[in-house]
Amino acid sequence: MSSILTNNSAMVALQTLKGINKNLSGVQSEISTGKSVASAKDNSAVWAISKVMESDVNGFKAISDSLALGESTVAVARNAAESITDLLTEMKGKIVAAQEDNVDRAKINDDVTALRDQIDSVVSAAQFNGLNLVDGSTASADILSSLDRDSTGNVSSSSITVTAQDLSTGGYTAISGFEGTNTDGVAADNRDTFGFSLDANGGTDDSGQIEFDTLANAGYSAGDSVSLRLGETEVTYTITQADIDATSTNDVIALGVKSAIEASDADVSVDYDAANSGRLVVTNEDGTDGLSVSGQFTNAGSGGLGALSAIDVSSGAGATAALGSIESLIDTSITAASAFGSAEGRINTQSEFISSLTDSLKSGIGAMVDADMEEASARLQALQVQQQLGTQSLSIANQSPQALLSLFR
Repeated sequence: MSSILTNNSAMVALQTLKGINKNLSGVQSEISTGKSVASAKDNSAVWAISKVMESDVNGFKAISDSLALGESTVAVARNAAESITDLLTEMKGKIVAAQEDNVDRAKINDDVTALRDQIDSVVSAAQFNGLNLVDGSTASADILSSLDRDSTGNVSSSSITVTAQDLSTGGYTAISGFEGTNTDGVAADNRDTFGFSLDANGGTDDSGQIEFDTLANAGYSAGDSVSLRLGETEVTYTITQADIDATSTNDVIALGVKSAIEASDADVSVDYDAANSGRLVVTNEDGTDGLSVSGQFTNAGSGGLGALSAIDVSSGAGATAALGSIESLIDTSITAASAFGSAEGRINTQSEFISSLTDSLKSGIGAMVDADMEEASARLQALQVQQQLGTQSLSIANQSPQALLSLFR
């Protein structure tokens, strides 16, 4: 039965053409975006998985940066340890030369002292972005190395811990050494470091006290030093063996520090309080500005290479003792260099793994959401042909009612 109200052929042709156009639009979207799953409506499950993996990729990029920073930090420490080993080896040659009686031990001792100062310089400079792994200021450093996602989707981080190696020739020690207060009775922070403020000259608290403990309580040794900061002026006094041998050690050290302060350009006056053994009274002579005073006791033997401070080859006995100490010091620096080298190798291996893992994740994401361009090209041509045929079919179907006019002629 033919009808001028219902054209079934045209409706079928129209629906077919709509389907072709829809598929053609999808293929064109794949070609323009390069993705078969460009949004959640394309395939919600695959899109969700790809987005989680993309977030992990971004996280691993940050981890790569962290590993690069950590590797550089450890490399600086390793180079420092290797340089110190070379300097100690050179020092050993000087010490061996000092074993001979017919040499100028004083000049050799000057060379040894210069090498020790160079080691101090290397230790101080061996920092990267403020982190120093060889000066004893830190015990370890954690380097972010991975993100771990379990089967439930929970994410945790992993780190590589690099143990610091103390190669300093001195360090801070918590022994009872000295303390300071201002006249209002503000106590020191503790017995090996202190800080207080003085008013301008004429103020209520324009003077303060620095008090040195006795040898029995403090445990002073040759090479220990007292570092003071008086405003912008720094003053250092190193304790000698003569100080240790003195009858009243705290008096001798106090007087030595007094001389060091007076030789500086600090705008203060220093008086020795004879009634109180080991006490100095520091008065701010600036009539306008206040003054901050701080102090630190440094123990020469507390660093990993602390025994260097006791090496003195100016005498035969000292040269003999130094020969026994230097081997242990070289072993310490070699061990430190080896530890840093091992840690650096581990970081490098992890960095390469993270790089490969990131590439694998990117490939996996691409396999899920990237369009197959060869297939898309073939489908596009096929759909374009179908579109042309569909259009012609719809045109033919729309002309069918015209045949009914011949029945009414």
